[in-house]
Amino acid sequence: MLVLTALLALLPVVAVDFVLDGYVRARETSELRRIAAAVTHDSQLSVQDGLQSLRNIVANSPSLCAATFMDNVNAELMGNPFLRQIVVENRDGIQYCSAFGQAVSYRVHSENLTIPGATESLSVVTLDGNAAPLLKLTQSFGPDRSISAFVLASPILMRTDMPQLGAAELLQLSLTNGTTILVRGNEHGRPVTGNENYLVARSFADAIPLRAEASVPFAEVRAQYAQLDVGFTIGGCLLGALILVLALQFARRTKIRSFDLERGIMAGELKPYYQPVINLRTGKLTGCEVLIRWVKRNGEIVPPGAFIDYAEVSGLAIPMTLSLMEQVRGDLETLCSEVPDFKVSINLFEGHFRDGSVVDDIQSVFGGSGISYRQLVFEITERRPLDDRNAANRVMTAMHKLGVRIAMDDAGTGHSNLAYLQTLGIDIIKIDKIFIDMIKDPSEPVPVVDGLIAMARELDIDIIAEGVETQEQALYLRAKGVVNAQGYLFARPMPLAPFLTLANALKPQDRQSNLARDVAA
Repeated sequence: MLVLTALLALLPVVAVDFVLDGYVRARETSELRRIAAAVTHDSQLSVQDGLQSLRNIVANSPSLCAATFMDNVNAELMGNPFLRQIVVENRDGIQYCSAFGQAVSYRVHSENLTIPGATESLSVVTLDGNAAPLLKLTQSFGPDRSISAFVLASPILMRTDMPQLGAAELLQLSLTNGTTILVRGNEHGRPVTGNENYLVARSFADAIPLRAEASVPFAEVRAQYAQLDVGFTIGGCLLGALILVLALQFARRTKIRSFDLERGIMAGELKPYYQPVINLRTGKLTGCEVLIRWVKRNGEIVPPGAFIDYAEVSGLAIPMTLSLMEQVRGDLETLCSEVPDFKVSINLFEGHFRDGSVVDDIQSVFGGSGISYRQLVFEITERRPLDDRNAANRVMTAMHKLGVRIAMDDAGTGHSNLAYLQTLGIDIIKIDKIFIDMIKDPSEPVPVVDGLIAMARELDIDIIAEGVETQEQALYLRAKGVVNAQGYLFARPMPLAPFLTLANALKPQDRQSNLARDVAA
């Protein structure tokens, strides 16, 4: 015990680099997101102004290539700083006229992409003799002809002094189908996806099929925090001294706490509370997350923060979760039988993936019950990495074979990236409340939330938003295509009886059956 106490006291000092690395990654990644968002915003303005010029010309010109048409073209060229050329041509590329009266020779570098909510299409081109890429915005005119506006792909990246590069060593603008439009910075240092030696941030334009990526070598930005490293080391020493005192006190109380928690598990005092998951489109109940509360015999309710960490460290989390699953089976078996699409989420701990017995526990508890495997979702937290990735993959593969789904809780707060999520085979990500709290106005973009949503869509992973507390947050998420959410806006975690009452009220009418009898009982 003394050795363990000494190790705990040294932990803050040893962890200085780890903590500072996390701080640097979070801070500098946030700066990269700002830079990438500035690039997509700039490109979107160029495209939107180009679309408006194109529509003005078409609306004010009785016919193409006539004198009135050319006057309108010249007026838009003078009034729109992003506009470089207007061309009228047929589907075979034969040109009828252009802004400057000469044939325009250009090369096309991408397929035509539709612009959501618009009749125009977008592609990447370069004018012969000019390496700078342009975006070609094309509107059909009649059955055979089209009119196209050529606009700057990214005015901010066309500047030679590049003050907007900021902390980024490389900036890349692309179409959402992956076609590269423009690259600025050190192309030889372009990172590979999932390379932890680089910090990478992406931003997607709201209404245009464009995305920007900003990156920088981690070692380059880490070197700028040398003074903070010293401060962290001093703080780590002070924290170590505090931990030494607390750890000694903890060691004296370990046997008593272990006995108390184990007794509580055996006595059935660890109770499931249910927090509803709501469909933002229909307002119906789609499932619930099972949360744990310690309800002592004297009526005192102990919140999970007071015992969860200890349960995990002591190994009691495994029998505690087994007890919880058995209670969930008894509580929700009828509801799950009546609503086949209802999903039940249960939290697991890192120890479950080292121990491996959780698969047998799932089969013994839910096999042959009214809760089918496909109705079960097991959550793992992103805040704590899985130490033995190979063992975790074996357990998750076995769980997937049963038909259960796996969710990444607290998404965005830890170390997840595309490669990490793909390796683990995650089916659902749950966006953490700290990011949902950033949503203040349904019309104001929140790049962090948008980035998590985009990452999930790229991997074809479902999304649940946690901690939704305001109507503005719900409206924003629904507008971004997020379907499922939970939080105090809908309901707090609750015991079984009120939860079944709520479930009975929010079920489709044709599926209501025996829940009222369950509540009465």
